[in-house]
Order: sequence, then C-alpha cells, then structure tokens
Amino acid sequence: MFDYIVRVLLILGVLTITACHSTPLHIPTAPPGPDEEVLGPATGNSTGLMLFQFIPIKQNDRFQAAYNEALSSKGATRLVNPTISERWFWAWILNGYSFTVTGTAVKKK
Repeated sequence: MFDYIVRVLLILGVLTITACHSTPLHIPTAPPGPDEEVLGPATGNSTGLMLFQFIPIKQNDRFQAAYNEALSSKGATRLVNPTISERWFWAWILNGYSFTVTGTAVKKK
C-alpha cells in the first residue's frame, strides 16, 4: 500500500512540474527599409497566470509586454520577421503561460 501511495504522489509531482512548449510561429514582415538601421537580434518574455483556473493575472497584456520588451532591449521601433512561442506550466492552484518574442530589431536612422 505504501508503494502505491508513493507512486501516485510521484506521478502527481511530475505532472505538477511538467511543461509544454508550442511550435514557434514565424510572422513574415517587410524587410528593413533604406531609412532603417538593423540593430541585431532581440528577445522579450512575459508570463501570465491563471489562479484557480479563473483569476487571470497579467494574462491579457503578456503578448504586447513581450513585444515591447524585445523592442526596448535594443531601442528599436519594430521587429523584422518576429517569431513567437509559448510555454505552459501547471501547478496545483495555477497555470502559467510564458510568451517569448524574438526577431531582428530595427529603428529609423
């Protein structure tokens, strides 16, 4: 009986800390124009939570927050060919959604 309880607790523990990752989505954009300067690769991250499966915490703005972080990391005005991906994780009382944006940062000359 003790072995059974330990196995169940071990399985629940593994499921609690298990995470999934989405397939990266590449978004085609216009190439840098002649009046723009390429600054290099930029990345931004943002995480939102769902507490008790119905209380959103930083859920609605996580996409925009990650994009803004990527822009501000290089002082850029836009990203060329951004790629987005998301990673999910679960715990007993909340779910987490970590959103990542990567791309080539450019700004006006």
